[in-house]
Amino acid sequence: MILELRVRDLATIADVTLSLGPGLNVLTGETGAGKSMLVDAVGLLLGARADSGQVRPGAGRAVVEGVIEVETPALRRQLEELGIEPEEGRLVVRREVGSDGRSRAWINGSPATIGSLARLGAVVVDLHGQYESQSLLSIESQRDILDAWAGAGAARVALGESHQSLERIRAEEATLAARREDVRRRADYLRFVVQEIDQARLTPGEDASLDAEARRLAHASGLAEQSQRLGEMLELEGEGILDRLGQAERLLAQLERIDPACGAWRELLDGAYANLSEAARLVREYGDTLEEDPARLAEVERRRDLLFRLKQKHGPTLEQVLARRAEGARELELLDSADLDLRDLAARRVAAEGACRAAADALTARRNDAAARLGRAVSRLLPALGLPGGRLEIELSPLGRIDSTGQEAVGFMARLNAGLDARPLSKSASGGELSRLMLAIKSVLARHDAIPTLIFDEIDAGIGGEVGQQVGETLAEVARGRQVLVITHLPQIAARAERHLVVTKAARRGVATSDVETIHGEDRITEVARMLGDADAETARRHAAALLGASVGSE
Repeated sequence: MILELRVRDLATIADVTLSLGPGLNVLTGETGAGKSMLVDAVGLLLGARADSGQVRPGAGRAVVEGVIEVETPALRRQLEELGIEPEEGRLVVRREVGSDGRSRAWINGSPATIGSLARLGAVVVDLHGQYESQSLLSIESQRDILDAWAGAGAARVALGESHQSLERIRAEEATLAARREDVRRRADYLRFVVQEIDQARLTPGEDASLDAEARRLAHASGLAEQSQRLGEMLELEGEGILDRLGQAERLLAQLERIDPACGAWRELLDGAYANLSEAARLVREYGDTLEEDPARLAEVERRRDLLFRLKQKHGPTLEQVLARRAEGARELELLDSADLDLRDLAARRVAAEGACRAAADALTARRNDAAARLGRAVSRLLPALGLPGGRLEIELSPLGRIDSTGQEAVGFMARLNAGLDARPLSKSASGGELSRLMLAIKSVLARHDAIPTLIFDEIDAGIGGEVGQQVGETLAEVARGRQVLVITHLPQIAARAERHLVVTKAARRGVATSDVETIHGEDRITEVARMLGDADAETARRHAAALLGASVGSE
């Protein structure tokens, strides 16, 4: 239940606070005073889309805050499933909309996403706007209404999960079958690829080592000559670098005898001698390996040509050629394993089809059982709402298939005037009749759902007189045991309220500004008289007092 709603800088609203309570709360006021803006504020609080145009001119942001009382353990459990924890049995929800269109939200002081607000709204408020009666024309809405009455939520979830599982298996089966057929078409080519690459006996990195060997063989004579010269430079007797280092070592020994400090250089000379000796050894060994070998060079070039052709056909690198071979082998293995896998998938599909059919049958049974009961329950209310010949029938038409929503289409058929045949709502109901039919449905559903607050924005459109009185009685009945907030122009409905709020609008500092106040006693008589046509007329005031007295007397 919404205990309090505070709205600041939202359209024409500067700063208003609504104190609401259980039972029937009504909001009245002149057309254009800003009543529907308060419903929009509730919508924003519970996840509706926001835009910068909702911010009051001259303000930096619009702010909506609400205090929601969590009254029942069932509602508390629903909130806990959403990860929302009431504090001392209450939730404080806040939403800000900036003039730049950006929106922020909090629940009990902690930042919240707009999705969280929407999920919260789904369990605490059923908001019926001015144009939502048209949703009755939607087959999806009609199906949802029947399932809500039937208590088929769990059955729908079970069917949805079974159908989703079945579709996954079907998709997996179709994909595997298509892959198998594709491999069958390409099997000869794949076998050729695997055989061709296998015959080459490739080794990772082989192409790089062959390139290096080919360069050495092609330049063997030049490399031999250069390595010989390098060896001589290092080891030539009397003139090589190693002989010169020997001479340097002897000179250093003489210096060291006179100045021992020079001995520190010996380590450097010894290191240089050791490194150059190792270099000389490696040069000798390298030179020994160099010889011209035209036969080996021809063999290497043939191997390089083979690798080049394989890389041209199967990948720019040798690693990719090998990967292509592995991929081809895996695809060929599919031919051996696919039949067994497809038999397994077929068995799983049959089992899933059975589970899906059972879930659909369970949902159909609930719908069949509930359809006639819902039709009768709604039909009983229609005469009291100004539709004396009205009757609602719910038709279930087999689809010939099972989808995620069931195996039948749900259609609401209405006979809203005596002597006429039942026809689809889209062909039988006017706007006012749809509003009354929606109210009847909401009244019936209210006895079965756990949503603590219902909001109706001008559901009385297109009705008046005695029907208005009957609509007021119906709303009062719906409000027993829950909170109902109604925006209305009908005095017959306003007179039934347990809490009456009036919205007024006037210019303030050159800007239209809406205000709200709770009225009692004479103020309430004045407002109901205004709704009857003249707030100052004695006849209207007597009529208003009579309406209010009758409403109190009927409680």
